[in-house]
Amino acid sequence: MFKDKTILITGGSRGIGRSIAESFAGEEASVIVTFKNSIDEEYFNSKNISFYKCDVSDMKSVQETIDDIIKSRGKIDVLINNAGVTKDGLLMRMSEEDWDIVIDTNLKGVFNMTKAVSRNMMSKRSGKIINITSVSGIMGNPGQANYSASKAGVIGFTKAVAKELSSRNINVNAVAPGFIETEMTDKLTEEVRQSYLNSIPLKRFGKGSDIAGVVRFLASADADYITGQTICVDGGIIM
Repeated sequence: MFKDKTILITGGSRGIGRSIAESFAGEEASVIVTFKNSIDEEYFNSKNISFYKCDVSDMKSVQETIDDIIKSRGKIDVLINNAGVTKDGLLMRMSEEDWDIVIDTNLKGVFNMTKAVSRNMMSKRSGKIINITSVSGIMGNPGQANYSASKAGVIGFTKAVAKELSSRNINVNAVAPGFIETEMTDKLTEEVRQSYLNSIPLKRFGKGSDIAGVVRFLASADADYITGQTICVDGGIIM
């Protein structure tokens, strides 16, 4: 289904992003992953995945990366804006720096990448853009004012850009994960884990593959008539 397609995934060095990248690589797609700091050597040597060091919050870094990809591949068929960070803390204790880092990466990064990639998609009048948001951007989460604001912004951005790019046959959608098994959830205490599990109707954390499957669907021809939507993959938390 994705053979000869160029798939770009930001922040794919670990967690959900890595699951998505490996999922597309298994579909014989040409997969490109961006990372900001580091990536493990075994993953870096994956046969069907190429890697670019890129800071999505920096437009210069983004534009250089996209220009290089277009020069070498000629096109980008699917963009998955996954790069994100957390700097949790109660509002009264949250520093301006922690607010700015999260907004710049999670929201401005989506703007930067989408703007840079959409030019190529518009010229060939086709493309899929999938933004990874969060249920925190829908229902809010104590201690995550910065993160919830950034992810809510991604949802609004998705709707606006979907309307702007629809005439060029470009679909823009978002996926909102709930609690997914990642390095972050591995660090939770058993008490906190149980508290989260009690709030999930399906009584389990999600897996990276749960998100990857929905992303693959939205990137496929099966989703050609879907745009401007946010699909929650959350075990039923916000029903």
